Amino acid sequence: MNTSHSSQSSALPLSGALACLALTMLLSSLGISIANVGLPTFVRAFDAPFQSVQWVVLAYLLAVTTLVVSAGRLGDLFGRRRLMLFGITTFTAASLACAAAPSLWLLIAARAGQGAGAAMMMALTMALVGEAVPKERAGRAMGLLGTMSAVGTALGPSLGGLLIGNFGWQAIFLINLPLGLLAASLAWRFLPRDRISGTAPGFDLLGSLLLASGLASYSLAMTLGRGQFGAINLVLAGAAVALGLVFLVVESKTRSPLVRLALFRERLVATGFVASGLATTVAMTTLVVGPFYLSGALHLEATKIGLVMSMGPLVAALAGVPAGKAVDRFGAMRMTLVGLLLMATGACLLSRVMTDSGATGYIIALVTLTAGFATFQAANNTAVVTGTDPGQRGIVSGLLNLSRNLGLVTGASLMGAVFMHAAGTSNIASASTAAVVTGAHAVFLLAALLSAIALAVVIAPMTRTGVHSLKRLRPMAPPRS
Repeated sequence: MNTSHSSQSSALPLSGALACLALTMLLSSLGISIANVGLPTFVRAFDAPFQSVQWVVLAYLLAVTTLVVSAGRLGDLFGRRRLMLFGITTFTAASLACAAAPSLWLLIAARAGQGAGAAMMMALTMALVGEAVPKERAGRAMGLLGTMSAVGTALGPSLGGLLIGNFGWQAIFLINLPLGLLAASLAWRFLPRDRISGTAPGFDLLGSLLLASGLASYSLAMTLGRGQFGAINLVLAGAAVALGLVFLVVESKTRSPLVRLALFRERLVATGFVASGLATTVAMTTLVVGPFYLSGALHLEATKIGLVMSMGPLVAALAGVPAGKAVDRFGAMRMTLVGLLLMATGACLLSRVMTDSGATGYIIALVTLTAGFATFQAANNTAVVTGTDPGQRGIVSGLLNLSRNLGLVTGASLMGAVFMHAAGTSNIASASTAAVVTGAHAVFLLAALLSAIALAVVIAPMTRTGVHSLKRLRPMAPPRS
């Protein structure tokens, strides 16, 4: 009786903690996707041009990208549970401010605040898996987080359209209030208490400002101009490089740096960061190029394009938990390789798909690539977060989220530019079917190459360390039932 009662009481905090982390991941990903569908409505509501309205989306993305690493470091220094609660509160309060915004620029400012809250939530969600979940079940937890991220991405457009159509644009922000309050209550009750020992070292404010400025410059260089890389983009890219170099110099001389540069000499962190950025760039390609191929080459109507495009997030949502279980059973490094191989295979299939195979051929290739990405994410995140020093999990989780965001930004810009160049046109709407097919095949061939590079990045340390690293491929013992 006592054993059964103890087992049930220990299972409850674990389930509650997982529910909290899953909900915070859902909220942060929903915050990205749900606002996109509201852009035409914002144009009418605020009588503003699209160039101004697009900052409703950009402000959130910039805040997440620039602050996620600093948020992870703050969690390491001052307590991850404490900062998670602050992040959820900030996100929820900013959502209310978004709904109450009387002007476009106040809405954009509130969205930046919402992104700041999301940065804390995203940075600490994966780090808290290492504290709240036993190591032998970490893969399943990471798979669940991947599923909730995919659900948020897939649910955003449809839920946003439904809410705007029935209740007005304010509803896409007000929906976060009950969900935020639920997440905060779960975090307060179930997340493990912070263990602060002695006085925490100082926070590297200068390094944080330099990194945030450099990341903002890079993100703006990649997103402004909508695919046209002009003078302003070159200036921003140059500023990003200069700020990055100054950041490296400052970090090498600071007693308590934001990011210990020695961290990147650890194989798991270095390979995990690079591979994550490359894999996310590949995954973003399907979202950027897919609609143009489906409309310009297969001539599908908008409804069918939406159905085909929804297959990617659907597969990611369904594959997340099974991929996590496979990680726990067969080992994180082994499943990382499997995921990247599936991604490379799917990209190769997309680079060879012909118009006579119709939507079916495209869907088969898309499902292969997306299932591989879900497997890679669960395995790579598990390997990196659980394989590093517990005191550094916040910053490592922040770096993983940063690599993902940089992959999204780079994929949207780089892959879109390659597609337009290979198609040989500056106006894709008037391009011929042959031009669209040529552009799509070229960009997916590049995606396959990037997948192969990510695979080489993961394998290379194994070939250098030989037998010792092969031992790490052995699966963990499965949890007792």
